[in-house]
Amino acid sequence: MSEPLAFASSPELAVELRGPVLWLTITREERRNAMSHGVLAGMAQAIAQAQSDRSVRAIVVTGAGSKAFCAGADLQNAQAFTTDYSEPHGHLAQLLRVAKASYVPLIARVNGACMAGGMGLLAMCDMAVASSQAVFGLPEVKVGVFPAQVLSVLQHLIPRRTLVEMCITGEPISSAQALEFGLVNYVDEEVDVKLAWLLARMLDKSPAAVRRGLYTMKKMETMAFEESMAFTESQIALFTLTDDAREGQNAFQEKRKPIWAGR
Repeated sequence: MSEPLAFASSPELAVELRGPVLWLTITREERRNAMSHGVLAGMAQAIAQAQSDRSVRAIVVTGAGSKAFCAGADLQNAQAFTTDYSEPHGHLAQLLRVAKASYVPLIARVNGACMAGGMGLLAMCDMAVASSQAVFGLPEVKVGVFPAQVLSVLQHLIPRRTLVEMCITGEPISSAQALEFGLVNYVDEEVDVKLAWLLARMLDKSPAAVRRGLYTMKKMETMAFEESMAFTESQIALFTLTDDAREGQNAFQEKRKPIWAGR
């Protein structure tokens, strides 16, 4: 097995491997963890790098402190939305593309306010756990813009009428509403306790099944029914050919815990 890769942090983004979980923490607490171009590029690089490191089983995205998960773009920066108008691909768009292609599960740890572009970071994740004190919003209309890129990952996640209201009024919703609308999986006073619980329930499962399963789910999302059936007819056979599938079935028959190879 190859050696685990080394991940690089920056003053604005802490990248830390805690066992099998890669933590990406925005460390701009004084700016309510607003996104900078460096934060977005660093996240994209870390997530892309994790795809080739089999020791990474999950990626947690969060913000430093307890007040904000991410307040969106840093509006104090004159180039908050782009650094080069001749460049077709922006940093947030590139991050969302990398997250969409990730077969390592992404989990948002929403520790506080989740606003504007922060909603994009939340929505790009496969699961989310939020603090009871967290609030969520798309306030872009209040400064004369609109959450255009965020809609690409948010539009199929929550009810359309709720999404329209959030976009055109800019008014926030509570963590309880976010749970009701399916924006997050869990809300808890002790967000880290709930996150640890969720990670534990995932990390003892087959790495091969999770990796190939996320690939299958993401590929199916834009397929019509017959196309998705034809695709999954071939995929199900590939699942059964993995070492993990053989081990899982043997362990079931022998009434023991499986020992996953991750292949």
